[in-house]
Amino acid sequence: MRIISFNANGIRSAASKGFFEWLKEQKADVTCIQETKAQEDQLGDEVFRPRGHQRFFKDASTKKGYSGVAIYSRIPPDEVRTSLGWAPFDDEGRYIEARFGKLSVVSLYLPSGSSAEHRQDFKFEVMAWFRPILDGWLRSDRDYVLCGDWNIVRSELDIRNWKSNQKTSGCLPVEREWMNALCADPNRNAAWVDAYRELHPQGQAYTWWSNRGAARAKDVGWRIDYQLATPSLRSRLTACSIERAQQFSDHAPFSVDYSGALRG
Repeated sequence: MRIISFNANGIRSAASKGFFEWLKEQKADVTCIQETKAQEDQLGDEVFRPRGHQRFFKDASTKKGYSGVAIYSRIPPDEVRTSLGWAPFDDEGRYIEARFGKLSVVSLYLPSGSSAEHRQDFKFEVMAWFRPILDGWLRSDRDYVLCGDWNIVRSELDIRNWKSNQKTSGCLPVEREWMNALCADPNRNAAWVDAYRELHPQGQAYTWWSNRGAARAKDVGWRIDYQLATPSLRSRLTACSIERAQQFSDHAPFSVDYSGALRG
């Protein structure tokens, strides 16, 4: 089972750069896309309908060309959910979940607080509101894979310029504490599994680079795109990769391979 997470920073822009041609070669079972920046009725062209895939969207209703998430799947899901019950979050198009038997695959786009102080305040609101939901999913009898742009690094391994970003949104101590608390569990059975960090405990690979100052060429990046899995899936993790050869966005697609079938 292969699952891909990708912040497209505009699905139409990513398509024009060859994303869907690349996707055809990946043999992914499910692809989670964030920041589509489009309404579904704007995506009628065949390039957005790759053969053998079903597609599902949650667009932002607050304003067009903003946020938005999507799931492309080779297998029809049993159910698709697009609301968590809090309008300020739901209306920005930040959550979509596809259910396949006991497995839920979620595409998430958590807010960035970098644009303005009130957006950082909203980010903190989302973190406080979302934590009980995450805890509930973790305690449920379902398997979850949470794909997306979380807009938070976990540690010094996840960002090139660690010291100079301690007061920058996405690397604030309170944000890192929140993110690490999701994955912190001494007995490894009661916390979310960071797929990349599980497979590469000391890895230093990034998924996002600023468009300023040749950051990508110099690999001055951040790892803010994750797949967090329930502990039940830990033993199924086999490999992961970050696509660096081709540039479809300021983010790179992050792929994870899990043993077994999508719907088991």
